[in-house]
Amino acid sequence: MVPNPGDTDGYSHRGGAVPENTADDALRFPGRRQRRGGQRWPRVSPVTDTGSVRPRATDFDAAYFQSYAHLGIHEEMIKDSVRTDTYRKAIYHYQEHIAGKVVVDVGCGTGILAIFCAQAGARRVYAIDASDIAVQANEVVKANNLSDKVIVLHGRVEDVEIDEKVDAIISEWMGYVLLYESMLGSVVTARDRWLKPGGLILPSHATLYMAPITHPDRYSHSIDFWREVYGIDMSAMIPLAKQCAFEEPSVELISGENVMTWPEVIKHVNCYTVTMDELESVAAKFNFKSMMRAPFHGFAFWFTVQFGGPADLHAEDDTPSSDSVISHNICVDGSPRKKHKIANKPIILSTAPEDPPTHWQQSLLYLYEPIDVEQDQVIEGSVTLSQSIENRRFMNIRIQYATGGRSFVKESVMR
Repeated sequence: MVPNPGDTDGYSHRGGAVPENTADDALRFPGRRQRRGGQRWPRVSPVTDTGSVRPRATDFDAAYFQSYAHLGIHEEMIKDSVRTDTYRKAIYHYQEHIAGKVVVDVGCGTGILAIFCAQAGARRVYAIDASDIAVQANEVVKANNLSDKVIVLHGRVEDVEIDEKVDAIISEWMGYVLLYESMLGSVVTARDRWLKPGGLILPSHATLYMAPITHPDRYSHSIDFWREVYGIDMSAMIPLAKQCAFEEPSVELISGENVMTWPEVIKHVNCYTVTMDELESVAAKFNFKSMMRAPFHGFAFWFTVQFGGPADLHAEDDTPSSDSVISHNICVDGSPRKKHKIANKPIILSTAPEDPPTHWQQSLLYLYEPIDVEQDQVIEGSVTLSQSIENRRFMNIRIQYATGGRSFVKESVMR
């Protein structure tokens, strides 16, 4: 990744000790892909409600949408070839459900996914975005002579009006730790307002994973550096260095060699059935067994999304089929899956450490003090991911864990 010039240790952070009711910081919303050194967005007035029972836009929402008006975010997303190529592949894979049909693109950004759908033969595509990037998206549509097919709607999904039901919904809604930014709620709103029975949602399922990690190089880079600087004993800086480096969630790339155990599933999401209430708080228990003797430095989160067809509506639960849950051969119970051929292998977008890197990278929550762990030593506990009461687009993270006869709690906020 390109280091954020606002982060002195060269890593991208979210969270911090700033109280959630601090007015200035409450409106700072850099967005999941923003790299602008913690720049605060200006105050803005709430969007006027249309009079429906749908939720009114808040100042936080307005700041969030304004952050996506910056072109750099969209450039980073489009240049993520793993992301963009997978979406394009999925659109053409399900072309029979898109050609001649009506599609909604939730959070269209520059309009690239909406244009992919039009190129795949969609009869009409409603490209919705509450950010001012919608203005440029409309110009892109005109420049590609698609104004007769792609209609750009500048506004929130909760507020814009579409006078027909749609056959498909496409959206790139995933944030760090999968659910950061709470954009999935907009997909749920679009689904409940407009999607025809048996319609298509891309992606259809998502799975969030968690695992303990060891990362000595990162610890040395951020902490051990201060033990001696140019022959000067600066160890007095170490407590502050730990607070600055590890208080907040960090977004960075790790490798499979950093992962100490088989990952465990924290949350499955079925986009056809998930509810708003279900997204407010996610809780799971974990029981990891270390595969190595190493210092335990923290926890990593990553996700996969599956592009399944409308047939997935007939599944009895929210879990994707066992042949298609994971791209990295891990069962839901954390055990290794036996490799076998899959007749209709689903399209998967993975942000796992061993897969090609994406702009999401991995989300890491470091411990202030590493813990020496023996091979086969158990790390167990629970994790809760919840929307901030003040700003639902922020994520509160609480991890209770125990190992080697000691218990700990790690709390942070991804802002």
